[in-house]
Amino acid sequence: MDTPVSTLSFTLHFSCVTDPRVDRTRRHNLHDILAIAICAVISGCDTWEEVTQYGRNKQPWLSTWLALPNGIPSHDTFCRVFSLLKPEQFQQAFQSWIMALCEELDFKHIAIDGKTLRSSSDRRCTHGLLSLVSAWSVEHQLSLAQVAVEEGTNDIAAIPNLLAMLELRGTVVTSDALGCQKEIAKQIIEQKGDYVLALKGNQPTLHAQVIAAFDKQCRALPDNHAGVYVLEEKGHGRVDKRTYTLLEDLSEVPESKRWTGMKRICRVRRESVVAGKKQDETRYFIGSVEDTVEEYAKYVRGHWGIENSLHWILDVVFREDDNRTRERTQAQNLAWLRRVALSMLKRVNTKQSIKTKSKRSGWDDEFLLQVLCENKPE
Repeated sequence: MDTPVSTLSFTLHFSCVTDPRVDRTRRHNLHDILAIAICAVISGCDTWEEVTQYGRNKQPWLSTWLALPNGIPSHDTFCRVFSLLKPEQFQQAFQSWIMALCEELDFKHIAIDGKTLRSSSDRRCTHGLLSLVSAWSVEHQLSLAQVAVEEGTNDIAAIPNLLAMLELRGTVVTSDALGCQKEIAKQIIEQKGDYVLALKGNQPTLHAQVIAAFDKQCRALPDNHAGVYVLEEKGHGRVDKRTYTLLEDLSEVPESKRWTGMKRICRVRRESVVAGKKQDETRYFIGSVEDTVEEYAKYVRGHWGIENSLHWILDVVFREDDNRTRERTQAQNLAWLRRVALSMLKRVNTKQSIKTKSKRSGWDDEFLLQVLCENKPE
């Protein structure tokens, strides 16, 4: 089997990663260690013992495109290296690789959201649970970046660092209410992006004014007004009706002047019938993007793809919440490996589930090459 040139160039993107080991202790190439790790995680391995066993089983194939001067590293070697690697450099290398594979893509919608790794601490640990904030390309189902939340803080402190890692020109950034902050909105605009941010009671003055503006202005809106969009869905014994209302007139929202770039407010009313019981929910959003109500509906609905297409799959397929890696740097690097693996599996155009693709990658070397190279299976 011939190994594609694009696979051989896999390790070229790791040139920015500094090897943290002392020269005299290096028996294995850093690039080999990283390559084995990503192949193993794509194939469903979630501990360093499993990664090492994968490498030993696949050594004949791996040796066709990796140096492996001293065979497959031990699980202690993987553990030590990933505890020492700087997460920023490690992430930059994989971002470079993903962008090289996807250079033709045009990113329009980036969702920002946080996730806590539920098994990353126990009673014996001196630190709490590891929380990560991730950036997700909604259209292309790709992890773009992640940062760890420092202990004693929350997502608000981490989001500016995450945004600084991204090219936001021409994109719309969405976030839940925790990311609805004046400085975050300002940073997005300064980076030439736009935003649609969920608004709740953590911004009490703005929240109250937005509610009052809708109560006053919507009385004058006819049902067919261009600022109203209704979406109805039925399935699995559930009926959902969502009514999106978009207002451009912010004269009733004087607080909006303190928010850089704010031009629209959006209200979403959801009426649901589940098992014969009615449920109602109203949510509010602020935005800088000058777009239609239909487009705002896409941003609002699309944002939750980071929960359904990233966080949920990380827990179900990669068992992230069950992973008991507790050393902070190692856990952060391993979490990024899982996000890269998921992004690569999603890029393969088959009708199989992510779980099936992952297992197939471990069984079928040719299919794994397709995952690595983003070739479409025939």
